[in-house]
Amino acid sequence: QARLVESGGGLVQPGGSLRLSCAASGIIFSINAMGWYRQAPGNQRELVARITSVGTTNYADSAKGRFTISIDNAENTVYLQMNSLKPEDTAVYYCAAWGGGRMYWGQGTQVTVSS
Repeated sequence: QARLVESGGGLVQPGGSLRLSCAASGIIFSINAMGWYRQAPGNQRELVARITSVGTTNYADSAKGRFTISIDNAENTVYLQMNSLKPEDTAVYYCAAWGGGRMYWGQGTQVTVSS
């Protein structure tokens, strides 16, 4: 059974950093890409960053210059390094994976940026 398990969320002060991790398992097809979405209360879920298995990346404008996505293909794990965090980055962050024509979701991890 496909499973994405996220870790690394939490409470951080403005200007701080967090690193999110997401490990995929049980996906029988090759993973073509992995990424991170986020959803704040009252807002739609939005793409934060995405990376393909060959390392091509794309970022939301709000993430450019502050967030870095990386992937370990051997471990089917994606990371999101988030620096210079702002209160508006507060949201539930969801891991996503694409493979075999399907999209898979993690359960989400809360990131709260507050003093």
